[in-house]
Amino acid sequence: MDRAGAIAKGLLSVKAVFLRPNEPFIWSSGIKSPIYCDNRLTLSNVQVRRGVEQALADVVREMHPDCEMLMGTATAGIAHAAIAAYLLDVPMGYVRGNSKDHGRNKQIEGSFEKGQKIVVIEDLISTAGSCVDVVECLREAGAEVLGIVSIFSYDMKTGIERIQGAKIKNTSLVNLDMLLDVAVNEGYIEKNDVLAIKSFRDNPFDESWIMKK
Repeated sequence: MDRAGAIAKGLLSVKAVFLRPNEPFIWSSGIKSPIYCDNRLTLSNVQVRRGVEQALADVVREMHPDCEMLMGTATAGIAHAAIAAYLLDVPMGYVRGNSKDHGRNKQIEGSFEKGQKIVVIEDLISTAGSCVDVVECLREAGAEVLGIVSIFSYDMKTGIERIQGAKIKNTSLVNLDMLLDVAVNEGYIEKNDVLAIKSFRDNPFDESWIMKK
């Protein structure tokens, strides 16, 4: 099995990505989602964690060989950035969603020189708003952001467009299409569930995915 397939199998096995097309999860917004994603669950399984973190480090090395530092997104990307940075033997830090309201009011935790080459580590890309905010924050602070490396991406149109608009490249270990192929082969879902899940990815605000009041 290739790297993406092995990672997808691991994510499914620990329910870091959980597919439930016939009994969707309800978001606070009222949107019904056939997918639940929490990649922090990979941290609790040593074998899956080892595969994910080594893959993150390998992708950084392959895609961004000039990388001098990793920055995690708060909070879910922090642990992944720390472990991958250890494997790569490079410094790491993280970026808060907002500046602290006390102390030195910092948003970026960790120090770097202006012009330092940084890769952002993200756990999940959906609409990409948070990771693009992190990229812009680092740029404003003087970093040269080489790219984003993420564990899983829905490949939603909004997310793709935001990343392109920020003139940054994201590389995900696994995207939804890859994961669905593995999920069918491993018996997590039926083949006829795939279209429904992809329809959510392509149009999550369609009335069929919104709770009726």
